[in-house]
Amino acid sequence: MNPSLPKDAVVHPDPFMQAAIDEARKGLAEGGIPIGSVIVHDGKIIGRGHNRRVQDGSAIHHGEMNAFENAGRQPARVYREATLYTTLSPCSMCSGAILLYRIGRVIVGENKTFLGEEQLLRDRGVKLDVLQDPACIQMMETFIEQHPQLWNEDIGV
Repeated sequence: MNPSLPKDAVVHPDPFMQAAIDEARKGLAEGGIPIGSVIVHDGKIIGRGHNRRVQDGSAIHHGEMNAFENAGRQPARVYREATLYTTLSPCSMCSGAILLYRIGRVIVGENKTFLGEEQLLRDRGVKLDVLQDPACIQMMETFIEQHPQLWNEDIGV
């Protein structure tokens, strides 16, 4: 059992979505917004991150953007062949980065609490799967209920 997980936490059957969920939990433990992301190429995580807007006073470090930052400079081919996992539907900014780097597949933990630019991504040829994962939904619902002002600031409301 992973000691950083809550006692009642269910481990996701997809290890890459689990890694994104772990990133989201890490962000929450740091006092930030619980959104996590990983970028996977050839079966390996090449970038991982979580929303760090609060922790860094950043305007742009959403989970996906932080994963891109931590993946660093990669050949265009690597990003084209990669899959991005994220616990929450990507916003306009993060979707723009997905399109810019031509990520071919995105796996979303949930879009119940926030529906990002999924249609834009699909229209531009990105294969997008939404899991409606209960752990992702519960994490965001609880956060939004407890911190509505911070959530609204993060999504630009």
